[in-house]
Amino acid sequence: MKNKFLILIFIVILGACLRLFNISVLPPALNWDEVSHGYNAYSILKTGKDQWGQLLPALNFRAYGDYPLPLNLYLTIPFVAALGLNEFSIRLPHALLGIGTIIATYFMVKGLIKKENIALLSSLLVSVDPWTLFTSRFVLQSNLSVFLLTTSAALFFNREKRKIFLPLSILALGLTLYSYHTTRIVSPLILFAAIIIYWKEIRLSWVSTALIAAFLIPLPFIFLNPAARARSNVVFILNEGAVANIIAKRQSSKMPQLVSRIIYNRPTYFIWHFGNNYLDYFFPKFLFFSGGTQYQFSVPNYGLMGIASLPFFYISLVWLIIKSRTVKEYRLILAWFLIAPIPASITVDKFAVLRATSMLPLPELLSAIGFFVVLNHLKFEKLKWVFVTIYLACLAYGLEKYMTNYVIDYPKNYSWSWQYGYKEAVSYAKENYEKYDKIIVTKKYGEPHEYFLFYNAWDPQKYQSDPNAIRFFQSNWYWVDRFDKFYFVNDWQVRDMKLESGSQIDCKNQKCLLITSFENYPEGWSKIKDINFLDGKSAFEIYEN
Repeated sequence: MKNKFLILIFIVILGACLRLFNISVLPPALNWDEVSHGYNAYSILKTGKDQWGQLLPALNFRAYGDYPLPLNLYLTIPFVAALGLNEFSIRLPHALLGIGTIIATYFMVKGLIKKENIALLSSLLVSVDPWTLFTSRFVLQSNLSVFLLTTSAALFFNREKRKIFLPLSILALGLTLYSYHTTRIVSPLILFAAIIIYWKEIRLSWVSTALIAAFLIPLPFIFLNPAARARSNVVFILNEGAVANIIAKRQSSKMPQLVSRIIYNRPTYFIWHFGNNYLDYFFPKFLFFSGGTQYQFSVPNYGLMGIASLPFFYISLVWLIIKSRTVKEYRLILAWFLIAPIPASITVDKFAVLRATSMLPLPELLSAIGFFVVLNHLKFEKLKWVFVTIYLACLAYGLEKYMTNYVIDYPKNYSWSWQYGYKEAVSYAKENYEKYDKIIVTKKYGEPHEYFLFYNAWDPQKYQSDPNAIRFFQSNWYWVDRFDKFYFVNDWQVRDMKLESGSQIDCKNQKCLLITSFENYPEGWSKIKDINFLDGKSAFEIYEN
């Protein structure tokens, strides 16, 4: 028992090292969602309001108009208060959530299967798998939802040990409604599945009943809230583009009108695309070979799980289906596993890594079960040791190869996808702030105002009441064209010095600094500095008049 405890300690330390190593610079820069979370946390810390002046946002906060959920925001505040507003302070809580998920996975599996070896291997896989490792090194709402889901499951499967565990499990599940959009779909479905599976067995205390009521009552208000649906309206399968596509196919069809309407309509379009998307999340291409299609959420062309686990994952999936017929705990795990990809499957994005994170840590659990199913069928003890050694060696080799790519190749090749260069641009503007009457910045790489707020730790009260600020709502997005002496310009309007809101920037009799894209500047301006991506290509050029 002591040796197994030491193994768990080793796994947790390994996971901590992998998550904390150079966390401020890997990934290579803060993306615009990270600086938004960081600055809004800082704003609430200093004023009690987010950057738009909303007092203690509860269901959502505005951000750019995508309305993220607030729980991560409040989690970030103590770290910003203690460590200041910087890369480390806002990424640290997510690394800690990743470490917490490793520990929660161990106790979840121990309560579920009652086998120490499977619990340890599951935790090891959570510690080293690319999916769980990559995402827990920067600011993501899904890190919190994965931790809460896993903790809820750990408490539920160990509910017989302490009476308090069941209400705590319900509480953790309820908190997922305020952690990430996908769990607003997944968590209620998991709760309903648990009620159906265990309704004859579990006697709920008044505390548990009250917590379930507190979980369910806000759901209609959450789903009816326009802010909660702002992002889903854009990414949902049946968006405006899909409807236009259906109409175009119906009009161009040479089949009889009735047949065309039967084939080309919203229900058939939704069922077809949802079905294809849904199945893709269980196939090897997504899990073991190619991973996601968005460069910020996984290393491109790299599986989300170690390829050494591939056969064991699918062996275990068959095993789980068989066992779920007679064992309620396995039935709940299977229900969770089948429910989890639904939010990702109803969106237009292919292989959406983040929206599928509600599956975690089940792929690691299944891989561990499958490994021991095979191991237990081996007859000779020496053969078992060889089998274990080869598997662990393959995991170690896969980890070494992945980390080499992540630390060396990925930052160089994909720093552009992380809005790299904004920190350097802000630093230059900050050092030379007093020299210029106006500082003009291109919007080419998205939302530059947020980086100037974040890296200057701009006084939130001053920002909220800035008389020079130009902020407006357009195309379902909240835009900022100006605050203080900073002006933010669409890249195609840089040469004309015209803001999206219609104002003209006049630099004829004033000293102006321009931070722009490659060779995009008004005639007569002089270049004074280059800022490059890590692959050497131009990110920004800095000019003055």
